[in-house]
This record gives sequence, structure tokens and C-alpha cells, in this order.
Amino acid sequence: MAFGYAIVLTGGIATGKSTVVKCFLEAGFAVIDADKIAHQLLDEQSEKIAEMFGETLVKEGKVERKALGAIVFSDTVKREKLEALLHPLIYDEIEQQAQMLDGLKMPYIIDIPLFFETERYPIEKSIVVYAKEEQQLERLMRRDGYNIKEARKRIDSQMSIEEKRKRATYVIDNAYDLQQLKDECNRVKEDILGDFR
Repeated sequence: MAFGYAIVLTGGIATGKSTVVKCFLEAGFAVIDADKIAHQLLDEQSEKIAEMFGETLVKEGKVERKALGAIVFSDTVKREKLEALLHPLIYDEIEQQAQMLDGLKMPYIIDIPLFFETERYPIEKSIVVYAKEEQQLERLMRRDGYNIKEARKRIDSQMSIEEKRKRATYVIDNAYDLQQLKDECNRVKEDILGDFR
């Protein structure tokens, strides 16, 4: 069965998941990245995306992700349409990769940004990368150049970070600097290895 050794890595947008993924890769963990899979599948489904949301969103077989994001984050119905297309495909690919990793009988990480929102994956253990909502807003605006309204829309489209924190098996607090984040990653890594012994 897939997911026996899986731990989900999740959190809110702009909480620092990518940096945490790097920490776990450096520590020797295998990582399945749902976003990478989604981007790949998005391009593979570019014809359907063009049909659903307009041909201007596809250039040379690649989906203009930022333009598509602007559409789906301001229209719940369109976002649900996109999710209905992509989520089953993403699940199948993740499950396939997970089955191979389970064969190694070692804990591994699956980076799934909307793990709690979709309730799709039968995985018991989760890591939430935590930062306060004000920090998320600030980081998102700085990183992606959104104005406050656009940034808030993206944050509000997800479950609140406080709720995710409550549901987590492990919490990595990314409220401070990079060194503190690395220390948090090490602490959680040791906890995980202890739990899977």
C-alpha cells in the first residue's frame, strides 16, 4: 500500500516550504513535490486548459501560470473546475512515486500545499511550516510582487495557517531567521527518525 512511510509537508503560501524541502533533501530524505508534478501536468493538459479558460493562456504548449492564477484566485467556480481536472491526475502520479519509495522502508516527504484542504491523501503524519499571517502577506508581496489585495486573496484561498498548525503532527516555526529555521528542521528530522524506528 502506498503512503506507509510518507510524511506530508504543508503550510500556508509563503511560509517557507521550499527552504524546508531543501533542508530535508540535504538530510537525505526523498521528497515528492506535488507542485512540480502539477506544473508538469498543467502543460500536459494545455489543450484542455485552453478550452476551459481561453487560448491566450497557452503559449507554445506551455500554460501561462501567473495569468491562470489571476483567473482562478478571483473566481471560486473556475478554481474548482481547474482542481477537478488536475487533482486526480496529481494524486495518481504521487501515489505511483510513493509506492516505489515505500519499498525502501524509510520515511520520506511529500510536499502537498493543499493537503488539509483537499482531504484526498490517506497520510497520517504531517509537518506544517508555520509563519504568522502578517509574515505570509509581507513575504508573498516581496517574493511575487503582488499588491496587498492580490496577496490576501491567495492566502484566503487556503485554510488558515493557525488551523493547519493545530492539525499538524510536527510544526516547523519559520517566524525568525534562516539559522533558526535550520535548527527547527533538524529538531523535526530527529523526531521523525525516532518515530519511525
